Amino acid sequence: MPREIPNSSEIVWKKEFIDRYSKLTNIEEFKKYSLSFLRRSIRINTLKSSISHMKKILLDLSWKHEQIPWCKDGFYVENPNRRDIGNLTEHALGFFYVQEAASMIPPIVLDAKPNETVLDMCAAPGSKSTQIASMMKNTGVLISNDSDKTRINALRMNLERCGVTNAIVTNMEGGWFKKSGVVFDKILLDAPCSGIGTIRKSLKTIRIWNPKMATKISLIQKDLILTAFDMLKSGGIMVYSTCTLEPEENEGVIDYLIKNRDGVVIEPIELDIKRSVPVTYFEGKKYSDEVLKTLRIWPQDNDTEGFFVCKIKKSK
Repeated sequence: MPREIPNSSEIVWKKEFIDRYSKLTNIEEFKKYSLSFLRRSIRINTLKSSISHMKKILLDLSWKHEQIPWCKDGFYVENPNRRDIGNLTEHALGFFYVQEAASMIPPIVLDAKPNETVLDMCAAPGSKSTQIASMMKNTGVLISNDSDKTRINALRMNLERCGVTNAIVTNMEGGWFKKSGVVFDKILLDAPCSGIGTIRKSLKTIRIWNPKMATKISLIQKDLILTAFDMLKSGGIMVYSTCTLEPEENEGVIDYLIKNRDGVVIEPIELDIKRSVPVTYFEGKKYSDEVLKTLRIWPQDNDTEGFFVCKIKKSK
């Protein structure tokens, strides 16, 4: 059972939030997990360390580890005496990356290969870019972009710490890439979102939520997903992901892409993970049945953050 965050009983849930999310999931289970500590998890950086070597180091330092079912490089970690695994020397040296277990899913679904040309469209602070680079074995070209100048230094630092040498860091709006005429084998669009899936990491998400937030952010997401799809090579793959649970920002954005571009193929996601049924109808809006192939996970499904992931192929 998850361990409850101290004083979580004092959290006030807005009536509008409870009414909205009661239509989507078991609201009591959602609240219980959202107000519980996340399990510590790391991803071993195979650019700098083998999995077996890092596992031995963890044991020597009294950190128990358990394989994350959907990620061969990912492990839940636990130490009875401390929680600050990020303070280990091996972390500073880039042997591993402290990364939430659900956050590891989008790069796995993207499945970048050596020598491909890949774009991480909203890359900061770099958890998924470093994961993609390790899958590419530091070959090919990885463009790690973010439009937020204040986050670029963190992105650069993490790429350098993890020994990534095939990445080019850019700081621009995602839509500007289309003007360059560059096309990509694969694109990750881990889009800016309302972050409802991250409540257990940031309780302020509950306080700042309002029902208009999803509508506003979805306009940005729709523009980004069209841009990303247009930059894919024929036969290319893109992954759209968010750490929110709002249908308008998830299934609604995929539905928008399907209706506004030809050649969109939504591919099923095969992973060893518990999942919930994607949303095809919400608040008067009917979404394409193709969204049933997407991955929607609630915090209570796997004791993780909430996440949404969609794998998209460009057929022509």
